[in-house]
Amino acid sequence: MAYIARVTLKGVPQIRLLSWSRFTRNIQRQLTSFPPPYESLFNRCVEHQSRTAIVDQHGSHSYASILARSALLKRKLDPFLRESSQQRIAFLCPNDSRYVTAQWASWLGENVAVPLYREHPRPVLEYYVKDSQSSILVTTEEYVDHLEPISRDLNLPVVVTDWESPVLEDTLPVTKQILEDWKRLKKKNAQILYTSGTTGPPKGVVTTHHNIYVQSAGLVSSWEYRPSDVILHTLPLHHTHGIINALVAPLYAGSTVIMSPRFDAAEVWNYLLEPPSGIPRPNIYMAVPTIYARLIEHYNNLHTGSGGTYSRSKEFIRATCTQKIRLMISGSAALPVPVLERWKEITGHTLLERYGMTEIGMALGNPLHGKRKPGFVGKPFPGVKVSIVKPNAYSPKGYDLIASGDDFKTTVMQNHENECGELLIKGPNVFKEYWNRPEATEQAFTSDGWFRTGDTAQFVDGDYRILGRTSSDIIKSGGYKISALDVERHLLAHPNIRDCAVVGLPDLTWGEKVACAVALHDPRRELTLQSLREWGKREMDSAMVPAVLKVVDNIPRNAMGKVNKKDIAAQLSCNTR
Repeated sequence: MAYIARVTLKGVPQIRLLSWSRFTRNIQRQLTSFPPPYESLFNRCVEHQSRTAIVDQHGSHSYASILARSALLKRKLDPFLRESSQQRIAFLCPNDSRYVTAQWASWLGENVAVPLYREHPRPVLEYYVKDSQSSILVTTEEYVDHLEPISRDLNLPVVVTDWESPVLEDTLPVTKQILEDWKRLKKKNAQILYTSGTTGPPKGVVTTHHNIYVQSAGLVSSWEYRPSDVILHTLPLHHTHGIINALVAPLYAGSTVIMSPRFDAAEVWNYLLEPPSGIPRPNIYMAVPTIYARLIEHYNNLHTGSGGTYSRSKEFIRATCTQKIRLMISGSAALPVPVLERWKEITGHTLLERYGMTEIGMALGNPLHGKRKPGFVGKPFPGVKVSIVKPNAYSPKGYDLIASGDDFKTTVMQNHENECGELLIKGPNVFKEYWNRPEATEQAFTSDGWFRTGDTAQFVDGDYRILGRTSSDIIKSGGYKISALDVERHLLAHPNIRDCAVVGLPDLTWGEKVACAVALHDPRRELTLQSLREWGKREMDSAMVPAVLKVVDNIPRNAMGKVNKKDIAAQLSCNTR
């Protein structure tokens, strides 16, 4: 039977709030009429106030202490902000509790969080600050030098926050009125995240508090986040993956998040197998495919002797991961099948692959319980509607429907089985707008309100699969539509190919030809186009076999593991072999 938890901050009358179990049951009960009733993240935090929210290099931080510290920072920011709310606050903080404090301080003041990334060069940071029309910059001592030139050029104040600031539990008296005020955040803009900008200048994606709540609620339900969960967080905090999936959604559920300053393969293995004294054992980990590849490389080096003597046996590692970790997730880029298979050999876990975007949060995902198909991204998350369409200028909507579905079922139109087309998304998870770009916002949606993802998808045997970006990953050659991602999956099965990127190049005869850049496991073993084509004809359809090859030291990827295909195509056009 559900119960009502009575919670209080120091010296504050008791306030009745829904327990976590009641919260999750509310979500599950109302999935048929998604979204569930809005609940502010801060209302959830008050219930979990005594629990540990964040563990970082500075110690453990309760929900109450972070909320109180955020209130202190909010007061520190108030004098620099105009009286109206919804001001943009750009912040650059390490991956620790100070990031959460800056984010929450922005939201407590009904302002808009604009997270910045430490690896971005100054011109990019300045572009984000200027484009978002931020009113203030928030940072920590270690990043003051990053922002001072921008502050000077744009005449913006810089406020420095620190985890060492004294915090009293009664600095934020939580009254019934404050709880009601938090609920009114629902329709307010919450944050602006910038797209990678591979097809033009980065655009600011505006999401509301309700968008974030719906995205988080879908994850809490689908991945069964609960207070006993401990998430190991090694992702950048300027994308949906790191912000929503691995941070905000777990905090909605009362979970604990271990925040690592940056990814380190040895440190991740230590956390997963034998965490340091006083650190809770993580039971959930999520990362991008390149991180899993680096973890596999580290494992292989240790067990082949190049990393020195290693005390942990393969059996111990597999048993520990199988018994102590309940979920491992991959996303933000296509998961190569060899990585998925090798990770399962090492840990016993079949990585849960899902699909999402900055504009929509998570849209599709393989099941928590049940079979996960390599190369597929499962079914829609709760509340997400999905369609696959093909353009038709004579249709009133501008397209013909191939398939359409939600988390309950997908219907395929007659005579369109297994056909591919553009993926469209609709639901309360979808972003509000591109910041100050009304034309771009309008172009991003169909006339009947569906968001155009720009990705080509297919519904096959009950599950969705992503074939790639329509603009760069679909190669039209000799009447065939070839998925660059499918070619990449085949190439990664080659014994000497460590990484690769496939694009289409113009061809007078075929329209486009398949071209690839590859990085080798052993550069001393030469790979020629002829030998690759001979191997490819045995492993894949002849239309997919690359006609152009370039061997490179590394495939350049951004922080989320994505490749700029335009740059790759330019390199292959200029210098092929």
